[in-house]
Formats: sequence, structure tokens, C-alpha cells
Amino acid sequence: MNIGMFQSFVTRHWFSAEAGRIWSDEATLQAWLDVEAALAAAQAELGLIPAEAARTIAACADARQFDTEALAGEIAFAQHPLVPVLHRFEALCGEPAAGWLHWGATTQNIFDTAAALQMHRTQRLIDAALADALEALAGHARTHRDTPMAGRTHGQHALPMTFGFKLAGWIDELDRDRQRLAQRLGDSFPACMGGAIGSFAATGAAGRQVEALLARRLGLQAAGLPSRASYDRAADYLGALGLLAGTAQKIAQDLVFLQRTEVGEAAESFHHGKVGSSTMAQKRNPSSALLLASLARLLRVRVPAALEAMVRMDEGDSSATNVTDTLLPELAILGASVAQALARLAQGLVVDAAAMRRNLGLTRGLIASEAAMMVLARQIGRHAAHRLLYDAAQQAQAGGITLLEALAAQPRFAPAGVPAELAAALAPEAYVGESAALTDATLARVALPR
Repeated sequence: MNIGMFQSFVTRHWFSAEAGRIWSDEATLQAWLDVEAALAAAQAELGLIPAEAARTIAACADARQFDTEALAGEIAFAQHPLVPVLHRFEALCGEPAAGWLHWGATTQNIFDTAAALQMHRTQRLIDAALADALEALAGHARTHRDTPMAGRTHGQHALPMTFGFKLAGWIDELDRDRQRLAQRLGDSFPACMGGAIGSFAATGAAGRQVEALLARRLGLQAAGLPSRASYDRAADYLGALGLLAGTAQKIAQDLVFLQRTEVGEAAESFHHGKVGSSTMAQKRNPSSALLLASLARLLRVRVPAALEAMVRMDEGDSSATNVTDTLLPELAILGASVAQALARLAQGLVVDAAAMRRNLGLTRGLIASEAAMMVLARQIGRHAAHRLLYDAAQQAQAGGITLLEALAAQPRFAPAGVPAELAAALAPEAYVGESAALTDATLARVALPR
């Protein structure tokens, strides 16, 4: 029986299949066993347990030898998530190796360190997808560094710019997201092997050496102080994942706007057979962009729960770890899904430069009012120029005439007409500022993947 968004036949295609495999029951169990095997190997290297026991533990650390359906019943009866797994593991190892299994460790050590392994694997998926998205966006930015379009604020035309400049804004922010996640990963998900309360009580001074060796074997950092009461490190990365979701949703919603019928400046890819409506055959909905926005919302709304789970009682608190143990797989899968959906959206982006130029003319020159004001300000001062342009702009909008016509009706210009320099300033394409140069600078600064 399939239940929930990750398994439903309706929605499972939304999510990263690779991330789903990393966090499946089988992969999670294997990660627990891998940590147990690495723990035994590190302890054997230091002479704390027999080397033969460590070899046996490693040989038996195979999730395929475990019946997860049977374990589910045993876990429900024991009301403990790992002890039934250890019983099966001990039976596979046999004596005397079974007696050295899980030496000096506690359940949360295994769960947290295994989750760190899974998060490192997931981060590789996220980083690769973000690299693909950046590469695709950079290609579009180079192509359209000089393509003029309307810049908008508060849903209104503001100033002309280039589409390359808009893309540079996406690229710059997305690059920060990518760097932020990479920088936080190691510190946020270390190997934690401090025992029952994190004090290495069962292993003494050797415990810190064991943690360091285990971390090296697993490709992780050692926690150093593996307090079970602290979750700020993981929350730091998860907060950064929430920031990525914000960037992704902003890009998605920008594209939804640009694909509006009345705007038509850019669109997501379309293939024959993609359906927008069960009744309106003409619909080409921005379904991929809307899905990306949905995934971003699903991710971001879970981040506060991870932050709230930082508040933990005493030196161990299952009311908090139960939350994060179940929440982390969702956040990880959603993070990879957001990154991959963003990459697909960027790779399929379709740009209509003609529509951008057409829309630049919708306000009959009003979008270049600042350009005219700056020309006039050199003669009469900025404040007087703004008042004159304001009056002309309101007359243009009220009368349905061009800004040039409204300026010509101003008393200042009535005798001789609008100066040629002022009239030329009303060409939107001439007032894109440093759009192209800023696009070039962004592409040069960002460490593009290829």
C-alpha cells in the first residue's frame, strides 16, 4: 500500500528518485550497519576490540540479510528503533563477535552518523543539480546580455534593463545558495560517537580517537563534542536549504509571470502531449515552474520544525530526535527535488526577445521618464526636473498620449519644442544602464561548473 506524496502514483514523479533511494528504508538500514562496521573497525585498529570480531561485523553488515517487515513488528513491540536490529545483527555475527558489536555506542550515535552519510550523498545530488542550473542560466545570460526588456517593481514597469541582467540576479543568488550549502555540510553533519550522553564514558580517552578514526573511514568530520542535546549544526545546513528554496521559488514565480499570456516574454519548455487542462485544450500552463514553487513551499515550511527541535531536554530527548529523525529524510529529498526541478526549468527556458521589445513600448515612453529627468536635471536641477516629468507623465497616462507628446505640451517646451537630446533619451533601449557590464561581471565572478 502506497501512502504519502513520495509514494503516491499521482505525485511521486515530483521528487528526486535518486534522493528517494538514498533515504529508503533499505538504504537507511544499510547506513546504520555501515556505521556499526566502521565503529568496530576503528576500535579494532586501536586494539579496543579483537580484529577478527571487526572483520566478522563488517562481513555481516548487509541490509539484505535483514527482514524489515519482521523488524517493523519487533520495533513496535520493543518500542525501540534499533535494539531489534542489533538482535538480528548479533545473530548474524554469532559469538564471540556479537559481544563486541555496538561497543560503547548508543542508538542516537548510529542514527546521527548514518544520517550524516546520507546527507553527504544527498548534497552531492543537490550540488550537481545546482551546477547544471547555473550552467544553463549562464548560457542564456550570455545570449541575452544585450536583450532589452522592461524592469518591473511592485508589478509595474520601472526602468529598462536587459534580460541578461535579470538572469545575472538569479545566478548571483543561486551561486550564494550553492556555496552556502557546501560550506555548511561538513560541520553540520559530523560523525558523533560519544556514547549515552556524549561524554565518552564507556570508552574513556580512547573514545575521541575512535570517533576521529570512524569519521575518517566514513569521509566525515569528527564531532569533537558529540552532545546529543545539540542540533544547531544540522539546523544551520537545513536553514541554508530553506534559503535555496526561497531563491528557487522566486525564480519559478518570475517565470510564471513572464509566461502570462499578456506578457509572453519567456516560458518553460513544452512538448507535444503536455496537457494544461482537461477542458481548455489551448492551455500551456507553466506547470514545471508551479511545481518548483510547490516543492520550495513544502521544503521551506519544514525548516521551522527543524529549528524548533533544537530545543532539547537534558542530555537526550527523543521528543526532539523523533522529529528530526523523521523530518530529515523529507527535507533532504525535497532539497534534491528543488535543485533538480530548477535545473530542468533553466535548461528548458525559452525566451521571446521580440515580446520583450514589444512590451517595452507599452507605456509610450513612460518607462524612460527617469532618463529624460536626468537629461533635464542638468539644466534645471533634479527637483525641478522631477516635478516637470511628473506632471507630463500624469498627463500622458490620463490622456492616452506618449510621454514625448505630453512633454511637448509643457510650457517650458511649447515655444521651441522638445530638445533633440531630451527626445532621444526616451528610447528605452538606450537606458539599460550597466546591465550588460553587470551581467559580464557576474558571470566572471561566479564559479561556473564548466
